[in-house]
Amino acid sequence: MTAIETERLTADKLTYDEKLRTLSEGSVHQHFDPWTDIDWDAAGFVVDASDPRWVLPETDALGRHPWYRALPLERQIEVGLWRQANVAKVGLQFENVLIRGLMEHVMTLPNGSAEFRYCTHEATEETHHTQMFQEFVNRTGADVPGGPAYFRALATFLPLAARYLPSVFFIGVLAGEEPIDHVQKAILRAGDEMHPLLQRIMQIHVAEEARHISFAHEYLKRRVPRQGRLQRAALSVVFPVVMRVLCDVIMVPGKEMTRDVGVPKDVLDEVFWDSPDGHRLLRELFSDVRMLAEELDLMNPVSRRVWRLLRIDGRPARYRSEPAAA
Repeated sequence: MTAIETERLTADKLTYDEKLRTLSEGSVHQHFDPWTDIDWDAAGFVVDASDPRWVLPETDALGRHPWYRALPLERQIEVGLWRQANVAKVGLQFENVLIRGLMEHVMTLPNGSAEFRYCTHEATEETHHTQMFQEFVNRTGADVPGGPAYFRALATFLPLAARYLPSVFFIGVLAGEEPIDHVQKAILRAGDEMHPLLQRIMQIHVAEEARHISFAHEYLKRRVPRQGRLQRAALSVVFPVVMRVLCDVIMVPGKEMTRDVGVPKDVLDEVFWDSPDGHRLLRELFSDVRMLAEELDLMNPVSRRVWRLLRIDGRPARYRSEPAAA
């Protein structure tokens, strides 16, 4: 390695470390605790199973489906509350895997690593999110399963990817975080009337996930260009596959939604993703990560075909969190 290359790598590392220190300071000065920042027992936060504010908004993929809109109010509330609780449950299951993966990752880091400090901040925040989500589920009284059975079975082993396949692990982190972040931001931006407890939970989650998503982007931007040509070629194909698989884990309700609250399977199939509206939403969910894949030079003729076959291709975002076009 030449002296110029060594100097460039040193400068890149200093820039990367400075970004991580900024994220870490953000965690110190702007963080939330579900037990002090949510007044669970406030009168306005009580979970009432007859409250019409549990009706799903039209920004929700199921909430705008004609089958759901035609239901009587009490059934809209029942289905809406179950769906919100299940989204929270699958979210905490994903974050459980993420926390354990971060702990695997930091075991590989040297002394003095800026990544160590940031990752442990993130693990702390994600632990608070799991507490927040589980408390919400408990208060709904809905015995929801969360993610599909195969994901819950594999959850024991998935964190090991952080030690042995860290780039794939952090791609998986984005595959889980980006869809929920996209949907929650869309709901909050719409300004529809919603239950204040759920609104507060979303506000906290969106605020802290911004840092977590930023770290995953920065990590991949630093690591992927340093990998060999064959590794990058493999990653270019793995990237969209991981995105699509974990998107379905996070977004698509399982058969329990049909069994427990009577949503017809053909309605769920149409919403996720066998309809023009479903196709559009699926593509919108990944505009940010398509931008990242372009930046990482992971878009090539083969990988573009995979993105297209998985129906998650499209225009990359022009900037992080760009709202979908009306």
